[in-house]
Amino acid sequence: MMELTKRFLAIRHYGGNVLLALLCCLSACNAGQPEVAKLSPEQGRLDRINRIDTLSLSTVLNLDSIEGWKQLGTISADAWMLIEDSTGVIISQKNANESRPIASLTKMMTCLLALENGNMTDTVRITEDVFIARDSRVRLGDRYEVRHLIAEMMLLSDNDAAYALAKYIGGDTLRFCEMMNEKAAYLGMANTHFANPNGLPNLQNYSSASDLVRLSRYCMSDSTFAQIVGTRETDIPLTDGRHLPCLNTNALLATYDGCIGIKTGFTRQAGNCLASAATRDGVTLYLVLLNSRSRSSRFTESALLLNYGFNVMRAFHGHYLSAGSRETNPSHRF
Repeated sequence: MMELTKRFLAIRHYGGNVLLALLCCLSACNAGQPEVAKLSPEQGRLDRINRIDTLSLSTVLNLDSIEGWKQLGTISADAWMLIEDSTGVIISQKNANESRPIASLTKMMTCLLALENGNMTDTVRITEDVFIARDSRVRLGDRYEVRHLIAEMMLLSDNDAAYALAKYIGGDTLRFCEMMNEKAAYLGMANTHFANPNGLPNLQNYSSASDLVRLSRYCMSDSTFAQIVGTRETDIPLTDGRHLPCLNTNALLATYDGCIGIKTGFTRQAGNCLASAATRDGVTLYLVLLNSRSRSSRFTESALLLNYGFNVMRAFHGHYLSAGSRETNPSHRF
């Protein structure tokens, strides 16, 4: 144990990340053990989203003593889950496993399937059968390359763009929804069912905060997905040479230091929703917030939770640094 603690403190002394230090120490524990077969990239993605730790924090920290804890009682949202990505430590949750409407957070799955199954340079035309919601920026007859239509859908939360991509990928919306549900089952999203590609009101389109955190972590391991949802503003080209200015609906990208995504959502049934992620000092947090009171509160409440989360992880790391110091210096034991 003494040797492992020395390794931990040495890594930290030279500027290493705490989580990396812990992993290195654990790796040392396994020295001499039979070599385990390496995971494929896909197995690694699944292993990551299955990594959930509900116990570690409560065993070493008094969470209500962490700065920001009292403010959690002011949050209007009905449900949320906040998790640290590399460890799977759940920092805060409320009604996280309850199924409920999720509005345009649905489009995360649509984006994922389009990236996995589409040819990014194919052309998609907005036809009558997908020009349904008519509340979006795409117009009847417009043509986009698949990659650009995906970006337009995610940045502007375009409902008819989602219908167009569903038709392009699945042949029709019904088959595409089957693909969505097959992927949800594959990812272990037990509280989820999809009935459309955009999250417009439908009693059979629902998920939970915990399932959407699982989906978020899986999606963000795709570099193209992460690049799209991390874009604050861009011009989307149409095939005829026109350009569509797009400002991301996720205000946290502009207002929260370290925010890297992900997706907004709103319907009257779902309320104001936000899936977000942020990275600071090598720590990445994922948060899904459902049914917040207002368009602005989904951002302020998410920022509050993320701030609390980073405070918790600093305290968590500090606990192990302190424990390591006591182990290497006998005078600290008493």
